[in-house]
Parts: sequence; structure tokens; C-alpha cells
Amino acid sequence: MAKRVYRRKTYKRRKRKKKKDLPLILKILPLFLLLFLVGGISLFLYYVKDFPRPEMFAERQLAQSTKIYDRKGEVLLYEIYGEEKRTWVTLESIPEYLKQAVIAAEDANFYSHFGIDLVGILRAILVDLKIGRPVYGGSTIPQQLIRSTFLSPEKTAERKIREIVLSLELDRRYSKDDILEWYLNQVPFGQNAYGVESASQTYFKKSISEISLSEAATLASLIKAPYRLSPYGENRDDLLNRKDYILNRMRQERFLSKEDGENAKKEEIEFIETLVNIKAPYFTLWIKQQLEEKYGQDLLRVRGLKVYTSLDWEIQEIAEEAAKKGIERNKAFKAHNVGLVAIDPKSGEILAMTVGTGDYYAPSYPEGCASGVDCLFDPKFNVVVGTKNNPGRQPGSAFKPFVYVTAFKKGYDGNTTTTDEETNFGIWGEEEYIPQNYDEIFRGEVTLRQALAQSLNVPSVKVILDLAGLEDSIKTAEDLGITTLKPSYGPSIVLGGWEVKLLEITSAYSAFANDGLKVPPVSILRIEDSRGNILEENKKTPRRVLDSEPVRLINDILSDNVARAPMFGTSSPLYFRNYQVAAKTGTTQDYRDAWTIGYSPSIVTGVWVGNNNNESMDKQPGVMLSSPIWRSFMEKALLKFPRENFPKPKIEPVLVESGENPI
Repeated sequence: MAKRVYRRKTYKRRKRKKKKDLPLILKILPLFLLLFLVGGISLFLYYVKDFPRPEMFAERQLAQSTKIYDRKGEVLLYEIYGEEKRTWVTLESIPEYLKQAVIAAEDANFYSHFGIDLVGILRAILVDLKIGRPVYGGSTIPQQLIRSTFLSPEKTAERKIREIVLSLELDRRYSKDDILEWYLNQVPFGQNAYGVESASQTYFKKSISEISLSEAATLASLIKAPYRLSPYGENRDDLLNRKDYILNRMRQERFLSKEDGENAKKEEIEFIETLVNIKAPYFTLWIKQQLEEKYGQDLLRVRGLKVYTSLDWEIQEIAEEAAKKGIERNKAFKAHNVGLVAIDPKSGEILAMTVGTGDYYAPSYPEGCASGVDCLFDPKFNVVVGTKNNPGRQPGSAFKPFVYVTAFKKGYDGNTTTTDEETNFGIWGEEEYIPQNYDEIFRGEVTLRQALAQSLNVPSVKVILDLAGLEDSIKTAEDLGITTLKPSYGPSIVLGGWEVKLLEITSAYSAFANDGLKVPPVSILRIEDSRGNILEENKKTPRRVLDSEPVRLINDILSDNVARAPMFGTSSPLYFRNYQVAAKTGTTQDYRDAWTIGYSPSIVTGVWVGNNNNESMDKQPGVMLSSPIWRSFMEKALLKFPRENFPKPKIEPVLVESGENPI
């Protein structure tokens, strides 16, 4: 009996011993799995805790360049950018074959993987082990997007883990199309171009929606090494070879047929030269200056603003052509600079502006002129708007209409008479003031119509002293927008004895063209942010600065070809047979400035000719130097507008004989 009991106990002990050995393994394995799971979750949470909201990709921390356009938004005048030149485009506006080229080249399994490509990673690891250093990463498009947006380019294990974890989360949270759109707008293409639209404009001068299959494969090729494969460097052939490789990859992925691929390989790629090109540079850089003063230089480079200016590109081209031809002609008279500005008098909008030789990129300066600051024809100086150091130029007789309209405001009219005779007007500026007429002829009794139309100097001084009043004449000019006049002036101001800016005096004349209503100069019509929201919009409205009757009398006189014929002839550049155009010339003492400012009810144009260093020209009046440029511009620009006449003044002019006395 005892023996049987002993065997049972032994059996039980053996059984218990066997049970103790199995649970130890079972307990270790779950614990290991639990620790691995907890560690993985902790690692995941650690890396995704600061994961950006979708808005951060869509609204962008990415820099977008500011673009300055003409009034229609069809001509890009200039693009302001910092380190990154970028324009955001939607995925729908990107050609399908460009998306396919990028996918074929960078991530063939993009639409099937979950953020990372395990096969691609394994393949890259094997290659890296073979060459002995971490070169290939098998990065998917989500990984590249994460890396370029949030991570440093250094190749470390920690960065790679973070990249993989964030890529998994990116793919989980957002659609493939969202990720692809963000990627195509973020990836660098070299030449400071980021995103496909900027790259297309930089290399092909066309919108991304307009590129060909071959051009799309070329852009996709640049992603791998945008600077090494630059078409402007020594590795251009490598770029084109990679383009053909991508076309082959697209065929392998069944994105295109063999025939289409071969045709695309044969297409010759034309790359645009990367020279900085500013259209209408004098106007455009003035706009840039205004934007920088308001928004700051740094913000302009990243905010992606769209600036729609007042510039009419067709009229601008007419202005540039007239300026170039005119200044070439005027070199024979030692006149090397021109300024031209055209304004819509009804809206105040600046339609055209050109300066210098009409070419901002004009080469050399005169011999011995290293800096260009004191040059005869410094091509960079904008005489239309002036600078703090150089507020303007003397307008000569172009100032006279402000004096005459002041006299007309006081009840005088074109039939009022005065005497044109040699006159000593007393001491002004510590010496006797005895002005002469341009032709040194005195005509005796003349009407104010004759005096203004023929630009007679002595009668004009009498008008400012005896009829209009010096203070009141200055007040009229200031009411019309002239800001450069100073308190220390005398009667010579009627002959243009103080400086004005071409833009301001042309804008002041716009009140004559608009029947006494004035709108300050307008250069920007609208500013939009990168999403199309309007930040600014021009809402300037006309303000009456002169009564209609004095203005109508000025317009009638300045467009009276018969009244001005004794001085200018019947066929001067100021006369238009089929349009009613008013005009006034000006020539300053010592022939430093030649002016013509003229207008119809639709357009006002001011032209100045001279030298930027204030050196005298040959002894030629404004009608010989500035009027031909003004005429050349106006006769083409007027065709852009309907034919209009000025309203007639109530007081009928006294007819005068038109006997010619040409200059």
C-alpha cells in the first residue's frame, strides 16, 4: 500500500515540474510583445504629437512670390521672390502626364502603398550596405514631402525613423491627391524655382497647363538633382538623358504608348534664358517701391500677392517705341534723356510710363562717368516721379495754364487784353526782372487767348501780377496736385521758374481734360493674396478742383490751332486734324528742359526732354525736342479711345488773324 502512495506522489511532483517549465516561456513572449507594442506606440505618438494640421499644407508656410501684372492680368511685369520663387496651382490644372512622369520617376507605387514602400526601402538598404554608406533611401513622395517640409537633410537613423513615422501618418490622414498636390507645389527645381508652375515659367516661359509631354518629363528629371542637372550648366546632356529614361519608365508603367514616348524623345527642348527681365521697368520698379513701403521687402517675397497695376501694356509699348526713336533723334541736339507718362483723366490711372532712353538696360555711360549718378543719360533714373534728392525739373511755359485758369476764375476771359511790350517788373531776386519773348518780338495789345496760345512771356507775367495774383496762382497749382513749389517764388514762376515732377504736372493737366474734376494718380488697381482675396482695391473718385467754365476756356485756347499758328505754324506737331487735342509746350532758361503736355478728354500725356545732370541742350524749343515724341505717341494712343471733344465755353472767342510767324 505504502509503495503505491509513493509512486503517486512522485508522479505528481514530476507533473508539477513540467508545468513550471512551460509558463516561463509563455510569460516572456507576451511581455516582449507588449513592450514592443508599447514602445512602438510611444515612438509613434512622440513623433506625431506635433504633426501639422491640413491647413498648414494648404494655407502654406511655404513662400510664394509676389507678381506684378498689367491692368488685365495678362502680362507679368515682374516677380518678387526671396530664396523660393513659387506660384501655387491646383492638381486639376497640372497635366496628367506630368503627374505620371513624377510618379514614374519618384514613386511608382504611390497610389498603392501606405506612405512608405517596404520593397523600395529594402532595396535601398541592400544597395547602401553594398556601397558602405547611406546614399539611397527608397523615399516615397510622402517621405520626400515630409523631409522637405519638416526635417533636416542630414542622413541619420533618428531622422529616417521620424520621416517614416510621419509619412505613415501623412498617408493615413490625407488623400493621395492632396499629398501629390502639396508635393508638386513644394519640390525644388533649381534657379530658385519651387513647384511645377514656377519651374515651367522659369525654364519654358509658359504656364504648367501648356507644357508638352517632353517638357513634363524634363521637369520631372530635375527633381532628382535640380542644380547638378540644370539645363544652363555643363550637365545638360545628363538632364536630357534622364528625360528619356523617365519616358521609358512611363511606358513601363503603362502611362503612355511606345509611339508617344518615342515622339516625345525626338522633341527638341527649348529653354528660356534665365536673365532677369522686368517689363516697363521704370513703372514696375516704382510699383515695387510702393509695395515695399507698405508691406515690407521680406513679406513681399513670401506672401504670394497678385498686384494688378493700372498699366495698359499696348499703350506702354507705343510709349517705349516713341521714346526710343525720339531720344535717338535728339542726340543730335545734345539731349540724352526723356520722360513720358500717360494718364486716363477720368480715373487718374497711369496707362504708360517710360524714361531714359526707353531702355532700362541701356549699356554704358559717357566716358569718365563711372557711377552713372551725374551722367547725361543715366538709364536707371526715373525723371517721371523724381527722387528725394531731385524732386523735379523746371517746367518753363508749361506752367502758364495754371496762371491763366486762375485769371479766368476771377472773371477774365480769352478776349481780355493786355499789352505785350518790354517791361521792367522791378527787383526780384536782387536784380531787375525784364523778361523777353522767345522770338524777342513785342506785339503790342494782345488778347489772353493769343498770349496763352502763342506762349508769350511778357503778357503772362502781367497776368500773374495784375489779373490772377501770385498767391492765388500758386494755390491753384497746389490744388491741382503740384507739391514741389516753395514759398520763395516770384513772377518768374509763370515762366516755369520752379521745379515740378513730370507725373504731378501731367496729373494736374488731367483736371483740364476732365472738365475740372481731378483724381490723384492711380498706379495700382487691385491687390489679391495667394487665395484670391482682395486686400486692396482702388476706389478713388473724382473731386472738383476747378469750375467748368474756366477749364473749358483753357481747353478751347490750348486746342485753338489758329490762335497758336503765328508762333507755331499751322502744321505743328501739336495739331491733329481729326481729334480735338489741347497742348502746351515749355522751354526753360539755358535750354535745360523741353516739355510738351497735351490731352484729349480720354488721355493726358506729358513728355520731358533734357539731360539728367541738368546740362544744357542745343538752343531748341520744346516744340522741336519733346513735341515730336509726344506727337508720335499720341497719334497711335488716341486710336485706342473713342473720339471726344471738349465742352464749349460760354464766352465765344474773338476771331483773330492767323498770320504765321513760325519759330
